[in-house]
Amino acid sequence: MKKIALFAAYLAVTGMTFGQQEKQVPAWSKDAAMYELNVRQFSEEGTFEAIYDDIPRLKAMGIDILWLMPIHPIGEKNRKGPEGSYYAVKDYKAINPKFGDEASFKKLVEIVHENDMKIIIDWVGNHTSPDNVWVEAGNMDWYNLDSTGNVQPPPGTDWTDVSDLNYDNQDMRAAMIDAMEYWVADFDIDGYRCDVAGWVPTDFWNDARAALDKIKPVFMLAEDEGAGLHENAFDMTYGWEFHHVLNEVAKGHRNADSIVAYFGREAEKFESNAYRLHFTSNHDENSWNGTEYERMGDGVEAFAVLSATIHGMPLVYNGQEMSLKKRLEFFEKDAIQWTEEMDKEEFYTQLLNFKDANPALWNGDFGAYPEFFETDNPNVLAYVRRKGGNVVVCLLNLSNEKQKVNVSWINVTGEYQALFGKAGKLKCEKTEYNLEPWHYSVWYK
Repeated sequence: MKKIALFAAYLAVTGMTFGQQEKQVPAWSKDAAMYELNVRQFSEEGTFEAIYDDIPRLKAMGIDILWLMPIHPIGEKNRKGPEGSYYAVKDYKAINPKFGDEASFKKLVEIVHENDMKIIIDWVGNHTSPDNVWVEAGNMDWYNLDSTGNVQPPPGTDWTDVSDLNYDNQDMRAAMIDAMEYWVADFDIDGYRCDVAGWVPTDFWNDARAALDKIKPVFMLAEDEGAGLHENAFDMTYGWEFHHVLNEVAKGHRNADSIVAYFGREAEKFESNAYRLHFTSNHDENSWNGTEYERMGDGVEAFAVLSATIHGMPLVYNGQEMSLKKRLEFFEKDAIQWTEEMDKEEFYTQLLNFKDANPALWNGDFGAYPEFFETDNPNVLAYVRRKGGNVVVCLLNLSNEKQKVNVSWINVTGEYQALFGKAGKLKCEKTEYNLEPWHYSVWYK
């Protein structure tokens, strides 16, 4: 079976039809790219105010959604490291005083909106710090307790700085939703990235989304790959498996065929309106598994192009625009040392603004699902996305060696322009290519 027909076969087997949506997502997200910002490490000051001047720069780079890692006070009991984990929340309705105050956060939200961008914040719904205000208020039945009646970490983890919440308790659920409503209603944020969302009952997220949408339409991102989360609660889930496939391809343990197979599984598992988050780095990967240069070597740009042109929303982690080659410490202050010359900023600007401008590359049903072309080399990936008269064709050598490949361009006719200067016009017939290691070409019309 030719790769270009692969997804038609999957759809026929599963009975799925692309173009039908059961749940509406905010229209402003249709062409969006996301930027994850670690407030503590983004600047020497580590404050909201230190972010203000960078917002226009991020907008120009093609960023539409700014995601802030948790902004709440961090617990002191059982704290890890001198600064602690952002994900050990002491008070859901307060701001980490090292970051700023309510006024400085409100101003950040206003600046983001003035630049025609949206802002979401990290929400930790599965657990709190052991000294959270809920514990101090005596709400012990809001937690899953150990045999001695004390709060405890989530089962099966070594997260000794946090305590597991009890979602059988309806009062706790109501307080959690009330806290989520607070930031939308009082600060005008545009949604949430929800930490370990799959560990929290889906019916809670459904209730939370319904409550938030009554205030304003919000955008919800789940750190999970559960397809059921998309039905009522979330607009986007993490593409963790895709990321792991990319890392394996970068190491030479897998090849381009693994990516075609992955999207076959995606077509079976997810509805077409489900956004999927794609990334070459994020705070977890950077701190615990290494920078994208450690994991992907010289293939960093090729994998970034793939992440931004395949079906899904691309994410940039702070510092990637200047080739950050440092693992940022997680539990202590470790500010990014920004340089005047951001050597990857032009690359991301060209790539993300191209995605924004071309409907074939938009997210979910707003864009088009990829069709893969037949090649005679398993290290080379070739695909097209088309929406109306907009067509984008991509050719990538996903290996660290030169590759010779023949590609059959089926149903791709006419003259195409090259996005990057590394390739000329596309010839629309079976064509032989000699590709340099990690070569990428993007053509469009």
